[in-house]
Amino acid sequence: MSQPSFRVSPVTPRIGAEVSGVDLSLPLDDEMVRAIRTALVEHQVLFFRDQDLTLDQHKAFGRRFGALHVHPASPSPEGHPEVLPIHADARSKRVAGEAWHTDVSCDEEPPMASILRLHTVPPCGGDTLFASMFAAYDALSRPMQDFLSGLTAVHSGEHVYRGYYKYAEGQRADSKAAFPQARHPVIRTHPESGRQAIFVNTGFTTHIEGLTRRESDALLQFLYAHCARPEFQVRFRWAPGSIAFWDNRSTQHHAMWDYYPQVRSGYRVTIQGDRPFHRAQESAASRSTVPA
Repeated sequence: MSQPSFRVSPVTPRIGAEVSGVDLSLPLDDEMVRAIRTALVEHQVLFFRDQDLTLDQHKAFGRRFGALHVHPASPSPEGHPEVLPIHADARSKRVAGEAWHTDVSCDEEPPMASILRLHTVPPCGGDTLFASMFAAYDALSRPMQDFLSGLTAVHSGEHVYRGYYKYAEGQRADSKAAFPQARHPVIRTHPESGRQAIFVNTGFTTHIEGLTRRESDALLQFLYAHCARPEFQVRFRWAPGSIAFWDNRSTQHHAMWDYYPQVRSGYRVTIQGDRPFHRAQESAASRSTVPA
């Protein structure tokens, strides 16, 4: 490994780890990339401090884990279509990510992971909360796990993006078909670890197929409240040059907007993923539960 001081330090028992001893602006060898990817799958979100990256270096780091995703609605810096600006200031009427969500889950193949670097942060506030959907699934009773494992939910970008990124409508020949919609299993199997995770979120999920509207709404509200339980969470306090690298297949996140009118600004690159699937566990012995 080319950077021998590399260290992964868990932040909570269920989710989150601080990574030190690595300069992400430098080219990483395959061994280092494997070590970071292993840590990401295990801890679900990784935090790096004091990283000075250009947009090209940011994209180069992301590409070591897969092809980069282009957001279906948001503008991007000129010459960098894979980069998503994250910015809020005194003129902002709303900010992206201020509800629990998984990035662009309305895509047929939702992003695998996201890498956000902030260069400007408020004096206090502006934290991001991350929740483990592995832990949320494990804490469900076995009958509830079995029931949810047979369900499919619809995720849509229409109500999220329509009117928020107004420029996008003018750039598309058919704005009515601009934003994606997809069907995904309510419980998805992580393609690398094999663990099960809850895969519905307040941002994009509209309903669960096969249930009445009242049944769907009630079940989703239960799951949203369950997934937001504090024991499944880690909270990250940003500093200039901090990076959060999270696995969208096993987490949700919530960006706090408690710093108005201060400035919070940076850039995100997102890594393409694959189609979510559910694979039944082979044995009941593989299940673990967390006391309610």
